[in-house]
Amino acid sequence: MANQADGGWMKGVLPRGLYGRAALILFLPVVVVTLVVSVMFLQRHFEGVTRQMSSSMARELAFVAARIDQAGGRPAAGQDIAAPLGVTIGAPAGPGQGDRRLFYDFSGRVVIEVLREALGDIAAIDLASDDKRVIVTVDGAAGPYTLAFDRSRVSASNPHQLLVLMVFTSLLMTGIATVFLRNQLRPIRRLAEAAEEYGKGRMVSYRPSGASEVRSAGTAFLDMRNRLERQNEQRKLMMSGISHDLRTPLTRLRLGLSMMSPDLPPEDEDLRAMEADIAEMNRMVDAFLDYARDEAQDSPPQPTSVADFLDGIVSDAQRAGQRVALRSLEGDAGGRATFRPDMLRRALENLLGNAARHGTRAELDAALGPRSLRIGVEDDGPGIPDDSLDTAMRPFTRLDPARGRNSGGGAGLGLAIAADVARAHGGQLRLGRGQRLGGLRAEIVIPR
Repeated sequence: MANQADGGWMKGVLPRGLYGRAALILFLPVVVVTLVVSVMFLQRHFEGVTRQMSSSMARELAFVAARIDQAGGRPAAGQDIAAPLGVTIGAPAGPGQGDRRLFYDFSGRVVIEVLREALGDIAAIDLASDDKRVIVTVDGAAGPYTLAFDRSRVSASNPHQLLVLMVFTSLLMTGIATVFLRNQLRPIRRLAEAAEEYGKGRMVSYRPSGASEVRSAGTAFLDMRNRLERQNEQRKLMMSGISHDLRTPLTRLRLGLSMMSPDLPPEDEDLRAMEADIAEMNRMVDAFLDYARDEAQDSPPQPTSVADFLDGIVSDAQRAGQRVALRSLEGDAGGRATFRPDMLRRALENLLGNAARHGTRAELDAALGPRSLRIGVEDDGPGIPDDSLDTAMRPFTRLDPARGRNSGGGAGLGLAIAADVARAHGGQLRLGRGQRLGGLRAEIVIPR
């Protein structure tokens, strides 16, 4: 419970936004370093220099005071050596009031301490009457007298310059870092806004930018958004396809049932026609369910022997009565690739089914490269015109004149399923004209 309380307290103090937290991470070390350097400078350098200079000046004052004491305490006797040392001898302006310094004069404390340690007859040290002069009152044998000299001789000149320069440099670098940080965080904000707007059902324009990690996240977001939009569009097409394709056999069934008489048994031809309509409806529903089923979660990607995988597909197709042959496997015959076997098998079976339905035979070939796997299916059918290749990969699309679709045709989902499987593996489905058999050639290319 204590840890939770501490965590709650920290969450209440720390900034909630990414920009505030990044600024805290960036600026807090700068502030701490500036403070530490300032304290070290004041305590070590500034105070040490002041103490050293005050010690040297104290020896000069002691020399002047000794000459005056030797002359019986007459201040005039020390003028001949005080003048070359820059020391002025005078009479006190009034009764001594003790040591005096300004409240912000931090080095004055060191000056007073050092002078009193070096000179034992000091009555008072005045640093407040004139902040540029030091007036030391000494109790001489003939009465008190003053020794005055410039304050610059016991204090470092302009010690604030280093601090001002350090603060100015810190502020300048902080400003530059702020601009840089804002530019780096702007792509993250734009990505967050695009994701938030999409979560609300609104599409906003977004282009990946910024650092490589942010660009990768933005590209992944766009891929995800496009995939979701494509799935939504496919669901809409599926619903419209179901309603459109099932309406015709349902109408025939309804018409056939309405023409039946309770007094006469139905003819065999009518029963066969209705059974054919029911079989066609079952085939359509199965195709719709296969297209809507998400098998990506059922079969995770796994390393698979390409040769064994293709041999199994060809054997299954041949047992189903299809004229399919494995023509060639380029590359390492014992090589392996990482993919979802169930999904890729389903895509190839759809391609082979289309080839068998629109042609008399099909050939399957593959090439296993260092970075990709290419699997091609070619038939001897009529093929697809070049201007209809993109349209053929859309769901529920039937190119009847080009493909010679008969009554046993499918629901127009074979190529769409293969294209979705290729995209799910990070690859693509390519369609073209076959060079060997002259029909349609479909290639699935996926990363290895």
